[in-house]
Amino acid sequence: MHRLMDADYNSLFQIGEVGRSPASGVAPARLTELIPMAKKVSAKARAAARKQRDKWKLKRWYTIRAPRHPWDFKNIGETIGESDEHIMGRVYEMTLQEFNGDFTKMHVILRFRVDECVGQDALTTFIGHHHQTDHTRRQIRRYRGKIDDVIDVVTTDGYLVRIKPLIITQKRVQTSVKQVMRSKTKDLLLGYAAKNTYAKMQEAILGGELEEDIRKAVKPVYPVKSVSIRKSQLLQSGVVTEKGPTLDEIHAEEARVAAELKAKKAAALAAAMEEDDSPSILDAAEAMDSESENVEDNEEDSANEESAEASTAEEAQSEDDKSTEADYASMTVAELKELLKAAGKPVSGKKADLVARLQE
Repeated sequence: MHRLMDADYNSLFQIGEVGRSPASGVAPARLTELIPMAKKVSAKARAAARKQRDKWKLKRWYTIRAPRHPWDFKNIGETIGESDEHIMGRVYEMTLQEFNGDFTKMHVILRFRVDECVGQDALTTFIGHHHQTDHTRRQIRRYRGKIDDVIDVVTTDGYLVRIKPLIITQKRVQTSVKQVMRSKTKDLLLGYAAKNTYAKMQEAILGGELEEDIRKAVKPVYPVKSVSIRKSQLLQSGVVTEKGPTLDEIHAEEARVAAELKAKKAAALAAAMEEDDSPSILDAAEAMDSESENVEDNEEDSANEESAEASTAEEAQSEDDKSTEADYASMTVAELKELLKAAGKPVSGKKADLVARLQE
């Protein structure tokens, strides 16, 4: 009896044992496998895992420069990247107002693409422009005609450019009139591109010269409200010219201008300190700012020299005028009238009127 009970007890608590005759339709039980214990990670490995890689320390700043023609590698912004390959093909956008300071062109968006890296300089190619959508929509009103077109032109240096002009007429026009105006615009753009380079076309598009030529061409057909080239796109590059200042010359010029600006700031600070024994920081900063506003680049320096020469000439002339004015003031009314008679001018009025008439 006890043996039977022990046998039953052992059969009940056997683990992983498979019966000889399993029931039909029931999968046989499998032996359970023990999962091995995970190996302990060393302290050095845990410290390395906790230490994260700082990607920002590997990045560096690049100076974005406009194309060589027609902008002479002008500094237009900065970008950050890990390597030269990381920023190649990156597109940089800015308004024409930010580029040249023209407030009336704040709706024009310029697009530059990075094509080459030289040291810390990212050289770009002008790939087109477009007008902001809200500005274009404001040009279109009820009872006005809208004439737009898509024209592909090829410049003399082999650049393929797509241009999209937009003409707004004073009133609604017929389809036949629109076709005539489109054909005139297309002929003008094709002829202009066939005689000029891509750099010259950029200046004409952004400066408004090409828009004015289109206005003159289509105005005899029908009165126009506005003419604009709302978009341009570079489809294929051409021959790159090597004329113009090199990047090293631009760097040398920028370093010279920065050195001159630094010297003038130091001179302004020294002058502010000499004027007062205990000058305030605000006065010195104002003096430095006033000097920094006067110096921007070499062209402005030459312009300032010319303006200074002109101002000296004007001052000399003003001194002569003052001397003649003093002479006129010392004269009598009769003498002034005689001078006016000799000059063929009227002699009526007070002495001040006579002097003013002689000074004209």
